[in-house]
Amino acid sequence: MTDPTDASAVLIDGPWKHRTVSAAGTRFHVAEAGDGPLVLLLHGFPQFWWTWHAQLASLAEAGYRAVAADLRGVGASDKPPRGYDLITAASDAAGLVRALGAADAVVVGHGTGGLIGWTMAGYFPWVMRRLAVVSAPHPLRLRRAVLTSPGQAWAVRGLFGHQAPMAPERLLAADGAARVGALLRSWSRPGWPDPETERYCRAAFGVPGTAHCSLEYHRWLFRSQVRPDGHRYMRRMSAPIGLPVLQVHGERDPFLLPQTARGSGRHVDAPYRWRLVRDAGHFPHQERPEAFDAALLGWLGDTEPDDWGPERTGQNR
Repeated sequence: MTDPTDASAVLIDGPWKHRTVSAAGTRFHVAEAGDGPLVLLLHGFPQFWWTWHAQLASLAEAGYRAVAADLRGVGASDKPPRGYDLITAASDAAGLVRALGAADAVVVGHGTGGLIGWTMAGYFPWVMRRLAVVSAPHPLRLRRAVLTSPGQAWAVRGLFGHQAPMAPERLLAADGAARVGALLRSWSRPGWPDPETERYCRAAFGVPGTAHCSLEYHRWLFRSQVRPDGHRYMRRMSAPIGLPVLQVHGERDPFLLPQTARGSGRHVDAPYRWRLVRDAGHFPHQERPEAFDAALLGWLGDTEPDDWGPERTGQNR
């Protein structure tokens, strides 16, 4: 595991407690607040657990036990040399649910964390009550859009450069991880991130190994498309999701376009709710936390979270 001195950059004080939890043979750093039903929060790129700091407070206040984890390879979690595919990441998260002493959880994931959430619902649905995905199209929807939509292919063009060995992680960590700040700015609405958010995220990517491990998720996403493991994954994910799903997306997301995410409900054979956050980019839970929290908490408190999929209701999602 990362030396505690190196990882201290992500141990930010606040109304939460930090702890290390072992799951699936790996140690994970988590920040935890509140008591009640478990809500597991999974971050995206280029971020770490702190992306959910506002939701740790709002969920705890609403009567939930909120746990935000550093993914494998990020921040103060272990950084093993392998395991950066979505299936292993989903197994990690499923193991975390049980290691935290819960039978199941609501899983909320942003970006890469959202793809992990979709994968959990396909592979480990018994550890989930509901799934909320933020800025994360269903994996089949994303694959189709990258292959057929020039706009979406152009939007993620920078990720193609992550396939090269070594150089992309050096660039990501260079100059105090200045590129992390540039990515946050280019994927969000004008005026975001605030200096604190940029400072914390850049510091997190200064933790040895984080830049490399974060890019390994992107490498698997691209390289698996032409490999047997990727074909098996896509076949498994073609089965309908049988859990209630909330999908939240920023209206101005320039990276994963709203029109790419819209339509993911066709992969859900359960109550499905779509919410578009106005004047938000790729990070709606941080750019517009009040609007995001209203959508999330309203959905969590709704015993009948909307109608079933769009094909049954005739809605265009």
